[in-house]
Order: sequence, then C-alpha cells, then structure tokens
Amino acid sequence: MKISGDLFSEHRRTFRFLARAIAVAITAVPLALIASDSAQENGDVHVQMHNVMYHYSDDVSVHLRRLAGTLAPTKAGEIPVFDQKESFRLDIAAAEIAMDPQSLANVLNANVFNANDAPLKDLSIRIEKDRLKIKGKLHKKGDIPFETEDRLSATPDGKIRLHTEKIKALHLPVKGLMDLFGVDIADMVQTGKVRGVRAEKDDLILDPAEILPPPHISGKVTAVRLESTTIVQVFGDPQKHRWEQVPAQNYMAYHGNRLQFGKLVMHDTDMVLIDPDPRDPFDFYLDRYKDQLSAGYTKITPAFGLRVYMVDFNKVKRKAAAATPLRKK
Repeated sequence: MKISGDLFSEHRRTFRFLARAIAVAITAVPLALIASDSAQENGDVHVQMHNVMYHYSDDVSVHLRRLAGTLAPTKAGEIPVFDQKESFRLDIAAAEIAMDPQSLANVLNANVFNANDAPLKDLSIRIEKDRLKIKGKLHKKGDIPFETEDRLSATPDGKIRLHTEKIKALHLPVKGLMDLFGVDIADMVQTGKVRGVRAEKDDLILDPAEILPPPHISGKVTAVRLESTTIVQVFGDPQKHRWEQVPAQNYMAYHGNRLQFGKLVMHDTDMVLIDPDPRDPFDFYLDRYKDQLSAGYTKITPAFGLRVYMVDFNKVKRKAAAATPLRKK
C-alpha cells in the first residue's frame, strides 16, 4: 500500500502536534501540582479568638477580648506548628487586647531592659486616673530611683507613644525624659541592645511586635486607652471588621491551609479550641497547653473538623494541686 506524499505529510503534522501536546501535558501536570502544594505550604491559617486570657510566660499574659488575623509561617515553604511558637507569627487584622500594668512591667524588665548595662532596671507600673505611673532605677547613675507620669497614644505608623508629662528623680535636675536618661536610651537603641523601643524627643515609642516574647505579633495599633486596671490596645478597626460566626463563647478558632497540632497535620484546617466553662475567660498557656488538653476532651465534626474542649490553665493547676496526696510525716 502506497501512501501519497500529501497524506504522509498530514500524518506527520498530526503526529508532531500530538507529541507536543503530550509533552506539554507531561510537564504541566507536575508544575501545577508543585504550584498548588507551594500555595498550601506558604498559606496563612486564618484565626479568630474571643475572650481568651493568653499566657506568654509565667508572669506575662494578655486578655484577647476579640481578635482576627492569620498565623503566618516564619519560614518560607513551611507551615505553622502549634507546638513551636517560633514557627509562626500572628498577623492581626482587627483586635482589642488588654494587658494589666504588672504584665507590661514584666515584659519591659525581661525582654527590653534585660541587658546587664541597660539604663533602666526594676520597673513597676500602675494606673492612676488616666495616666500611667512608672517607677524604676537609673542603672547607669548608681541605681537612682525615678518616677514618671505618662500618657499613652497611638502613633500614625501603628506603634504606642509613651509621652512623659511629669518626672521625679532623686538629687537630679530633670526637665524632660532625655534629661533623665541622658544619651543612654539613644545609645542602647542604636546598638540594638533595646528591643522594640526608640526615642523621639521626650517620648518613647514602643513596638508591640518587638517587646512581646514569641509568638510574635504584627499589626497596626490604632488606639490605646487606660481603663481602671488595664491598658487596652486596639488593632485595626474591630467595629467594621467582618467577624465569623463561631458556635462557642470563649474560643480560639483556626481554619484554612495547613496547621500542625501535636502529631496531627490538618489539611484545610478546621479546628476550634473551646472553653467548656464560659463563665470566665478561656485561660490558655501555649507552653503548657498539653496539660489543658489532657484534662479535657475532643470531638470530630461530620466534616472532619476538630473541636477541642480544654480546661482553663488556672483550673488545671488547682486540680493538680488538689490531686497531689499529702505526705505523712
């Protein structure tokens, strides 16, 4: 059987077209899979919290009255690991967060002015009327005690301004904050020995993203106010934010992308940590959450979501103390 030249040329063109199509298909499928997997690995996990007392450490806690944002992995190509607080940061879209003055003092003492040559030591803070009263010692001037009266406000770039209105220092003529500190603060900031603080004329500018221990937060502070016993920071615009409906009162809800929780890796995350006793805030301590987890229980939803009912951390401690038998002498 003879094949004409025209027919042979037509078959050859068809074969070449099919070969190119197969080659494109072979190369395109893995690239599509890689792109999809990369989006999963680099995707942020959405988070929403309500009425949570969140412990950063044994002596630092904040009250997350309400919060919405994302858990973002700190390294490209990885996912947030719930048990490793250095593996993610909390990017806040909208929130109202309260902190008591003692926690703020503990943060400044332990995280900001913790170097041996730090200019300030032994800070204590209290709220008096609508001002913040700060006491401490000028370390480089022989631990001379000082006291300031300060007003808080938000800066245009989303930080916290500490404006000093009154200053007292033993045996020192003081006109302003820089007279009190001298060049110590500026020098410490420039050399990187003070985290999250910068001097601006007679004001100090605090960056919440830097002064708090991990997991670190990011977001724009839009307002700061003092209540009777707490310092309240507002991030974004909580009034205009679109809050998701969560069937719980005190909770921490996570959804979307991937999240590792213990030995479990959730794809298309759907996990809610719930306070089974909503009469008080959900007392949560990331470093000790396994104690809370073992004291509670979990449920799986019909859509394979995870609902974790955790006992408050402060109640777990009380239960553990009550369960410890007394030794007979």
